[in-house]
Amino acid sequence: MKFSLLVSALCLFAPMAANAACTATDFVIKDFSVSAASAGMRSKMVMKGELVNHCAEAAAAQIEVQAKDGSGNVLQTKKGWPAGTTNIAPGKSVQFDLGRQFHYDPSMQTYAAGIVNVRSW
Repeated sequence: MKFSLLVSALCLFAPMAANAACTATDFVIKDFSVSAASAGMRSKMVMKGELVNHCAEAAAAQIEVQAKDGSGNVLQTKKGWPAGTTNIAPGKSVQFDLGRQFHYDPSMQTYAAGIVNVRSW
């Protein structure tokens, strides 16, 4: 009975331990750039970058992009998992573009991108 309880507890907490191995500081966003392209009657946002895994294990990271006005007020915030539900191998990277999640606003002046969550799938 005690053995099966121990096995059950290990199965319950094993996924949590896997998530704790890598942190947001193990990931880096490189070459993040923002532009607007004309798409017919409206403008399309392009917010490209590269997410790099510097963790010793395969993991995934969720990024957040904020669009701010000239005074630094946040106008829009969106989150995304650049690799979807796929882990990124150690030392590897994935390209991303979160622009399609944003609505063009001419008052958007500055942008910030950061890592907000890390997990192993």
